[in-house]
Amino acid sequence: MKKLGLMVAALAILATTACTSTKVTSSWRANSAPQLQRDQKVMVIALVPQRDRTLRSQMENYTVAEFRKKGYNAVSALQEYGPDGFTNMGEKQVVNMLKSSGANQVLTIVMVDKGRERQYVPGTMYGNPYPYGYYGFWPYYSMWYGRMYSPGYFTVNTKYQWEGNLYDLQSGQLTYSVQSKSFDPPTTERMAVLYAQQVVKDMAKQQLLANR
Repeated sequence: MKKLGLMVAALAILATTACTSTKVTSSWRANSAPQLQRDQKVMVIALVPQRDRTLRSQMENYTVAEFRKKGYNAVSALQEYGPDGFTNMGEKQVVNMLKSSGANQVLTIVMVDKGRERQYVPGTMYGNPYPYGYYGFWPYYSMWYGRMYSPGYFTVNTKYQWEGNLYDLQSGQLTYSVQSKSFDPPTTERMAVLYAQQVVKDMAKQQLLANR
């Protein structure tokens, strides 16, 4: 019984870890998009609700860090201009400000959706690949006892949807777009780390970034 309980607990931990993830769901690169040059400046701007200013900082800073690991000159708009840097400005003013800073590209990171989902978790694990009586009396009895007397429970999970767009400031054209999802991240910081890693990895896969 003890061994069975440990095995079930281990499987539960693995299942929880597998569900807690941030991953790219789709991406697109314009046919005419040139590969980014390391001497060019990429301005990273995260757009999240005002109450989530800490999350904005995390998304920008970790994305900048991933770019810099690959040798690219990336900067955070929050660090460069502060939280209200573009307030009450029009398109021409903002673009001129970005160009004056030396930026060549802008990567926007937008939280397009955030929702909560209530999910029922059964009291025991299903999916035994062997016939029910395969392991003998006690494993068989223990399995069914757990199913009969271990009640399930409800959990509330948080889901985020993100969209990242890379724009060339000179032409104003969209050169790359990436969509991703984050499911029940343990912390917003961990989500920002995984997001940055996944997106920069995808940009390299799309051959927008040069190999070091």
